[in-house]
Amino acid sequence: MNAASLLVAIGRALEAAKLEVVLIGNAAAAVHGSPVTTEDFDFMFRATPTNIRKLKLVAKFLEGSVTCPYYPLSDMYRIRNRSEGLQVDFLGSVHGFKSFESMRSRSVSINAGEGVRIKVASLKDVIASKRAANRPKDRASLPVLEETLKLAGKS
Repeated sequence: MNAASLLVAIGRALEAAKLEVVLIGNAAAAVHGSPVTTEDFDFMFRATPTNIRKLKLVAKFLEGSVTCPYYPLSDMYRIRNRSEGLQVDFLGSVHGFKSFESMRSRSVSINAGEGVRIKVASLKDVIASKRAANRPKDRASLPVLEETLKLAGKS
């Protein structure tokens, strides 16, 4: 599978489970036209008990499994399906943002393909998150993301 077909499969699973998320990170930046790459898909969501149950449904639809690899230090949940090369991370908190609602309010809805809609964080929010995280890999991607924002005329 390529990234587009993976995103469609993820979107279908999210719709089936009725789990509201926002695509973040380099995958979101790529959707906005930034020439970046990533090995996984990252989503922000509300980490409520109901949504954790919905994550299990998403994993079932994707024929994967859910883990919490950094428990108890992080509220990140990971769904993996090794045979498809799929890794999807769901984060209850994201550097630089106080709430899911704040990120969602500035997101855009895109057609991922085959009529599947995905909410995608604004490029400004992706940049703000990477700046707040301040990890070496995030600092390295900032010039490319900022140039994409500038070229799009949204800076």
